[in-house]
Amino acid sequence: MPTMKLEIVTAERQVFSGDVTTVIAEGTEGQMTVLPNHAPLITMLAPGELVIRKDGDEQYMVITGGFMEVMPEKVIVLADSCERCDEIDLERAAAAKQRAEERLKTLTPEIDLTRAEAALRRSLARLRVAEKRRRTPGYKPRA
Repeated sequence: MPTMKLEIVTAERQVFSGDVTTVIAEGTEGQMTVLPNHAPLITMLAPGELVIRKDGDEQYMVITGGFMEVMPEKVIVLADSCERCDEIDLERAAAAKQRAEERLKTLTPEIDLTRAEAALRRSLARLRVAEKRRRTPGYKPRA
């Protein structure tokens, strides 16, 4: 089966680099699936799940936004942040969601509405992906 090179990079680290058969990501206009020899494009990514497939194996990650450049033989994801779903601390993510919701309830001139809403979207994406994947039959945390 044909493959393409995938690189996922954040400001802090290279999260993934390797050959894959499929990349599924949340674009700002909706979910997209990228296969080898895809037409070139650059798109913004929304907070959500990133799925990587190769040889029947799937890896699940959550990104909090960024950009994706697609070329026929290579995909580069420049993510604001990216975590594998088994790296997500559910308690910490739930606390971040609660903080963001509290900020939105108690808006003051010092609280930026746009930033508070973005924080809520990020925390909801982390929780949604982690909880969904951990309930999936056959889910095994990566070592």
